[in-house]
Amino acid sequence: MIVLTVKLYQFRFKVIADTSKYWAQIIKNLFCEYAASAFCHEDQMYMHIKNTVSSSPNIVVVFAHRPKYDRTMQRLQAFKYELMPDGEQQRDMRRFAGSCRFVYNKALGLQKENHEAGNKFIGYVPMAANLPIWKRESGTEWLKETPSQALQHALKDLDKAYTNFFAKRADFPRFKKKDSGDAFRYPDPKQIKLDQNSDRILLPKLGWIRYRNSRDVLGEVRNVTISQSGGKWFASIQTQREVDQPLPTATSAIGIDVGIARFVTMSDESYIAPLNSFKKHQQRLARYQRRMSRKVKFSSNWKKAKAKVQQIHSTIANARKDFLHKTSTTISQNHALVCIEDLQVRNMSKSSKGNSEQHGKKVAQKSGLNRSILDQGWGEFRRQLAYKVQWHGGILLAVPPHHTSQTCPCCSHVSKFNRQTQAKFLCVDCGYGNHADVVGAINVLERGYRLLACGESAQSGRSVKQEPTEVTRKSSRSAVGIPVL
Repeated sequence: MIVLTVKLYQFRFKVIADTSKYWAQIIKNLFCEYAASAFCHEDQMYMHIKNTVSSSPNIVVVFAHRPKYDRTMQRLQAFKYELMPDGEQQRDMRRFAGSCRFVYNKALGLQKENHEAGNKFIGYVPMAANLPIWKRESGTEWLKETPSQALQHALKDLDKAYTNFFAKRADFPRFKKKDSGDAFRYPDPKQIKLDQNSDRILLPKLGWIRYRNSRDVLGEVRNVTISQSGGKWFASIQTQREVDQPLPTATSAIGIDVGIARFVTMSDESYIAPLNSFKKHQQRLARYQRRMSRKVKFSSNWKKAKAKVQQIHSTIANARKDFLHKTSTTISQNHALVCIEDLQVRNMSKSSKGNSEQHGKKVAQKSGLNRSILDQGWGEFRRQLAYKVQWHGGILLAVPPHHTSQTCPCCSHVSKFNRQTQAKFLCVDCGYGNHADVVGAINVLERGYRLLACGESAQSGRSVKQEPTEVTRKSSRSAVGIPVL
């Protein structure tokens, strides 16, 4: 049983460590008339209150039951390195990736034929059973040269794509193209040997391959994924290790509002300017794409021009990824509670061109907005925050985004006239003024407090959504220090 004395303030909290002068009030509150559960779970937290007004109305006594849980957890983490293969190994990796792509497309074609014929969806098991048959067929016997587990995993990827489609998490699976996301995986750790002292890795049917060892691999190797990007080959080594439950070193809470003019605006009025990596290379990319379009397709000059275009795309992606990693790491290290908007980026970046019967409006403006939204990488930024905040012992909450930039943080007046311009906010009721993105971040943090304490929004009744993590805990129950407001 844990006894905490909490003093409440607007938009913040303070826990009094020395409770000696409040013992008389604590003993009084033990004999309460009723107990209201906080955080919507009776085993986690009880707040004892009394129907009379105490001498210190800003004091709330919280009795927290802390269940037993394991102090360790299993962490899955990937370490990506650039490979340095010789000519024969490069040819083998291209052939293996092509075989996995062929098996994936062949299985997808059979699935579509079954759908068109009106048959029931055939799952993964029948497709996996067809793999030995395809290896014996005339014309596809070259599949034997590829590691069998890599081919089987390609069929598992197709099964996962269908599962995501039926769960409405993704579009219908599409056929894979050559030189577009070439990759294959070794799922069996027994077939993989990693020699970090010599900077090399042993893979089935490829032998020892050297790699650029930029950091040590931590944990037990689970699988290795080989992929190609920008004419280079990379190895992503996924590991699993047992780590202690992290305790947050930071004690502050922050609300985040993402945008285009400002990539991240925080509730403490600080902000981070956007990188706009695609916008910086847009003209250069268009110039090389025009050169590529003038070449004879699949000729030597066309392949050289295509390699140049791929190099520019890789530069854009690497710069964006580096920017997002640095930003998300800084935020997760400095704040224990991070509240963000639950934005549906997929719907926000949809095209507005319409169809032949009903044409869209302001298509060019919407196209530019979509390009800017995708250039910021909001979805990847949220994904990185989810596991990094968890790794540092914090909490990431996604709150409903409606009217966050139109609600006054002082008087709670909601009106579209409060936001006069893209950057200016001026409440028409109380006269409060500030930057619109700062107001949105303050409202996001306040809404996160309300969701954390009550489990739902006071205005909309929508449930709190806590971001999933990539960490698998040993125990299904764990205790986290959560401020009570």
